[in-house]
Amino acid sequence: MSRLWSNWLLVWCWGVLAFGALLVTAAIPGLDAGARLLFQVFAGNPANAATFDLPAVRFGLGLQGALTIGWAMTMFAVIQAAKTIGAPIWRSLTFALLAWYVIDSAISISTGFWLNAVSNTALMVTYLIPVLASSALRDK
Repeated sequence: MSRLWSNWLLVWCWGVLAFGALLVTAAIPGLDAGARLLFQVFAGNPANAATFDLPAVRFGLGLQGALTIGWAMTMFAVIQAAKTIGAPIWRSLTFALLAWYVIDSAISISTGFWLNAVSNTALMVTYLIPVLASSALRDK
């Protein structure tokens, strides 16, 4: 994989980690303004947005943030391993991301948070661009 695509994925991982950190702040009153704004945008309607202050919602968003940070850190490690091992790791990683994409987007749409599916699509496309452009999925 070229330096351009490798750096692209590094920035992608940092973006995922930053998003996770933003979600973590939902669980911390006083630091939650960014997470609250994001939730209001993704909520799509005032009734959904009003649920932000429920303890279960704050807990769920904070926990999702912790999981997203862990996911980003795992992605850093797997991408480094993929540079050595090659296509089998890239295929497994891509399959895992596609599984996440389909499940997360279906849940987002079915619960009225369809804008999250839009952001999922952007995240998936920005992952696929370097992977497909570099031919990382093909055995050499």
